[in-house]
Amino acid sequence: MNFFSSKKVELPKHNPVLAYALQIPALQKLVGKRVILASNSPRRREILQTFGLAPEVVPSNFEETLPFGGFQDPHEYPVATASHKAVEVYERLVTEDPDDAPDLVIAADTVVLTHPMPGLSSIPRFADEAPFPQDILEKPIDKDDNMRMLLDFNGGVCEVVTGVSIVFPVLEAPGYKIKSIEERTLVYFAENDRRLLEAYVSSGEGADRAGGFAIQGLGGMLISKIEGDYNNVVGFPAASFFKFLDLLVEEEVDFLSD
Repeated sequence: MNFFSSKKVELPKHNPVLAYALQIPALQKLVGKRVILASNSPRRREILQTFGLAPEVVPSNFEETLPFGGFQDPHEYPVATASHKAVEVYERLVTEDPDDAPDLVIAADTVVLTHPMPGLSSIPRFADEAPFPQDILEKPIDKDDNMRMLLDFNGGVCEVVTGVSIVFPVLEAPGYKIKSIEERTLVYFAENDRRLLEAYVSSGEGADRAGGFAIQGLGGMLISKIEGDYNNVVGFPAASFFKFLDLLVEEEVDFLSD
């Protein structure tokens, strides 16, 4: 008696969901789907893989040149940038191979904003008074600029904001839909000795990081506490993201439909 079938087992062409992923609605819907991460950030890829999602990596070609001053609310800036990244990758992949279009494109953008110390200083004194103006902090241009940033943060607080946008196909024009969320985390800096700041700048770790520090690396030594999602500071708010996908599964008929 032959207990073994000669029939070939057909595995899905795409399967980004790893074996240890939690059995939640969104991840179950992603089994066998083509999922793209529009970023070459190893940190974002690692965070998603930690939670059982291993998307293809296709970095976006969108030039991040949106004028920050064009946004009345600075928190809209990373959301807009993430949306442009996701759309660029989705449209490019559909053009390259319409028969293997993505089922989901994920893009993110993380910025660091100046922020007043929580308390009365952050609350407008009058109803018609504008809130405390927040400036976006780019990557430091050199070591002196990195040191300036860290001295400004020292004993204070900054706000890390990540915008996450997804693009998925729908029947109506233009053939896709964009959905977005944003996550905010306050990062509190200890009163660090100048020698520690100088040592950190010399390490070079903050040279290619917005705000000039990396909480998941040596920069963690500079931080006293955070309020919010740690992964958001690293670069991707995974907890909110997967809750967001679950909500879309419930509310959006076209989302990840077969």
